[in-house]
Amino acid sequence: MSFDVICFDCDSTLSKIEGIDKLGKRAGLGDRLAALTDAAMNGIVPLEAVYEQRLSLIKPDQASIDWLADLYIAEQVDGVVEVFAALSAQGKQVHIISGGLRPAILPLAHLLGIPETHVHAVDIYFNEDGSYRDYERDSPLARTGGKAVITGRLIQHGTLVMIGDGKTDMEAKQAGAYTIGFGGVVDREIVREQADVYISETNLLAVLAHILTTAG
Repeated sequence: MSFDVICFDCDSTLSKIEGIDKLGKRAGLGDRLAALTDAAMNGIVPLEAVYEQRLSLIKPDQASIDWLADLYIAEQVDGVVEVFAALSAQGKQVHIISGGLRPAILPLAHLLGIPETHVHAVDIYFNEDGSYRDYERDSPLARTGGKAVITGRLIQHGTLVMIGDGKTDMEAKQAGAYTIGFGGVVDREIVREQADVYISETNLLAVLAHILTTAG
């Protein structure tokens, strides 16, 4: 198959990490935060039930977001650069749609040649001294169904595929998107069940055969 609009999740899809969990570990809250994230990604609890709770516990400051941005880049999934180069060569419209924190994702997006306007994530706000103030509470990506909202806006540009590791990525089906479950970092049974195609390979290059008429 071939799609006009290609959308990727970030955490455990483009990068091997779950950003909010890494921030939690850095703040000494590792296991507690990881359990909350896993519950949301497996559809056990709605995303909005844990989003505010996680950030209020961590209170990530500007320095920690900069640290996370570097980590996203350092922990890229194998094949990411090659995949984005192939999509660019074919003139595809590529977006990142993530429930993660936008300032931490933007440097990775820049590295991959994705314009800021194509990065859909949750903004975070700081005080003048760089301490945590708040997050973008009205962002659809901070609640269940958010990825269906964003893909619903983008699908007007043509056929759309959403690629990701979590149940929240499968929400794109509600907007008429085709979904590819990527299990190369985290294997989730609910994603196996709900995705139109499921990929177990650890290298993201495996998705090209499913999103381009001629892979590579």
